Amino acid sequence: MSAPVTQGLSRRHLIAAVAAASAIAAALPAQAQKKYSTGATDTEIKLGHIVPYSGPVSAYGTIGKTIAGYFTKVNAEGGVNGRKIKLISLDDAYNPAKTVEVTRKLVEEEEVLAMFAPLGTAQNAAIQKYMNAKKVPHLFLATGATRWGNPKEFPWTMGWQPTYTAEGRAYARQILETKPNAKIAILMQNDDFGKDYLRGFMEVLGDKAKTMVVANLTYETSDPTIDSQLLSLKASGADVFFDISTPKFAAQAIRKVAELGWKPTHYLASVSQSAAAVLKPAGFENATGIISSAYLRDPSDPAHAGTRELADYLAFMKQYYPAGDPNDTLNVIGYSLAQTMVQTLKQCGDNLTHENLMKQAANLSMTLPMLYPGIEVKTSPEDFYPVSKIQLIRFNGSRYEPVGKVLPG
Repeated sequence: MSAPVTQGLSRRHLIAAVAAASAIAAALPAQAQKKYSTGATDTEIKLGHIVPYSGPVSAYGTIGKTIAGYFTKVNAEGGVNGRKIKLISLDDAYNPAKTVEVTRKLVEEEEVLAMFAPLGTAQNAAIQKYMNAKKVPHLFLATGATRWGNPKEFPWTMGWQPTYTAEGRAYARQILETKPNAKIAILMQNDDFGKDYLRGFMEVLGDKAKTMVVANLTYETSDPTIDSQLLSLKASGADVFFDISTPKFAAQAIRKVAELGWKPTHYLASVSQSAAAVLKPAGFENATGIISSAYLRDPSDPAHAGTRELADYLAFMKQYYPAGDPNDTLNVIGYSLAQTMVQTLKQCGDNLTHENLMKQAANLSMTLPMLYPGIEVKTSPEDFYPVSKIQLIRFNGSRYEPVGKVLPG
């Protein structure tokens, strides 16, 4: 009789032991689930960033300084899930060949977890295949080209801002509604940046483009001025000017149009709508009436005065980037890009692998303090366009005012 009792007890003891072991294993999930790709550890997250601190569009360098300041703020407050962000931000002078060189340095030598917010259309196009071949996240690019939203072909690349194509479409629709018999002159940067804007614009004009577009000229970023192009555009007899240029050339265009006494309705690409970096140097009096588009709040707009969102942004600029102009919307871009990246890293938890970083980037649903009211950040595995809505705006001589309602992307 004793043998069966002994076996029964042994079986019960074995079951108890297994249950205890299972309980211990379940109590340690956090340690077991910590996963890292190159560029992340228990204490640090290393991000690469490229922006033109020098060269023809060095005005954009302030975006990198704002991003660095925001990550300094985050680190001072304890980091992201206990890890400090190390940003390695390099200058490519807006030269695609240099972009390739510094990207290889960041990925292969510095071994960053991701390339975050590299700026420029041609610049990112030069590294897109490389980043996807390396399977290193190429995230929240500071360019609105449509090619950054193609997860089937380029699953490791994601844009951030509204597309240039959508913006071009919005301007064309507005022209058709307000000046259906317009004669349109176009100036565009001769690269993928300019071509993306033009594509959307011409799509909406359709067959009417043949009669409405009376001149279409280009410039190179290496050109010292665009005076000759503007003389030709004025001579075309156009009463609408679509200006697809980066900050340096946009300021030149605004001044020269005024000097020539040409008074077209002036549509300006949003990448150059900064009142501080472009309109002020060109002369506010010369910029009055310019139409552009926004997806961010304008810090100088009295409509936002007294809001918590603006107060927090101004306090950040004062403490972490005091040399920056808080009214420069380029700094608002850097601030908002950095906030998007921080949220994505938070969602990763302790799984800081390349794969999970992309997974979290493709599962965002959030508002950002300095996005224009009614505009949000939203992604899915099929939608790699985080910010898609825009608001048309018109400069009244001192600030921008909204034109119509927020438009879908």
